[in-house]
Amino acid sequence: MAEDLQIVEGSRADKYQALIPQVAALIQGETDLYANLANIAAAIHEYFGFFWVGFYLNKQDQLVLGPFQGPVACTRIPYHKGVCGHAYRTQQSIIVPNVDEFPGHIACASASKSEIVLPVMDSAGEVLMVLDVDSDQLNDFSEIDREGLQAIIDLIEKNHTSWS
Repeated sequence: MAEDLQIVEGSRADKYQALIPQVAALIQGETDLYANLANIAAAIHEYFGFFWVGFYLNKQDQLVLGPFQGPVACTRIPYHKGVCGHAYRTQQSIIVPNVDEFPGHIACASASKSEIVLPVMDSAGEVLMVLDVDSDQLNDFSEIDREGLQAIIDLIEKNHTSWS
């Protein structure tokens, strides 16, 4: 696939429906983990204009910054801290309408107002990484985002074993 996204107008659900097959095409045939994660982060960021989109990988007993789009970010997150740590520990996605009200939130950027984080699991049920998406708007994420982003996570989980 050409590295151009066809951005559609419409509801957020419509946008996810159009983005998911484009992400599948972007990663088809590419075997490099970082290249795929970078393109996925860029596609989500470009498509929706979220403040920050990126991955934190499970490495060295913590979450370590991976490919992302947006301003500079926290490099390492302990498993017991922040929204990303919560998603890692619980192995479940989380939507935070107002990050200032989340106990232990890590403020990598003061402009971040709401957040959604989804874990990416391996076939043994262990967390490989988390997808972290921040918005500069309060209450910007809903179940539509959880479902749409989970469909992208499903693509990663299905294909990551062939990526190096």
